[in-house]
Amino acid sequence: MSHTVEWQVRLSLLEDQGTTSASLEVDTGTATLTGHGTARCAPQDTDIPAVGDELAAARALEDLAVQLRRTAYGDMQAAGAPSAGSLKPYAGWLDMSAS
Repeated sequence: MSHTVEWQVRLSLLEDQGTTSASLEVDTGTATLTGHGTARCAPQDTDIPAVGDELAAARALEDLAVQLRRTAYGDMQAAGAPSAGSLKPYAGWLDMSAS
């Protein structure tokens, strides 16, 4: 079974007084999820905006990953799979990062 889909992703970064905020929105066609992340420059550190952008974006990606995983588990349960706590590993869906 072949399946191709394209998700639209939008990343917005805002830096204000040493704090960078990131908002990462993904539109899957059936749902829109938004991840958020922030990074703050310590007063003793040199303010390098690119570092704040990278950290805030990475944290928004982590937040979005948790939301996507939660959504997938819910979809799996709706399809009859066991609860996420009992999936070993993920009831047929392999977590390649664990190998």
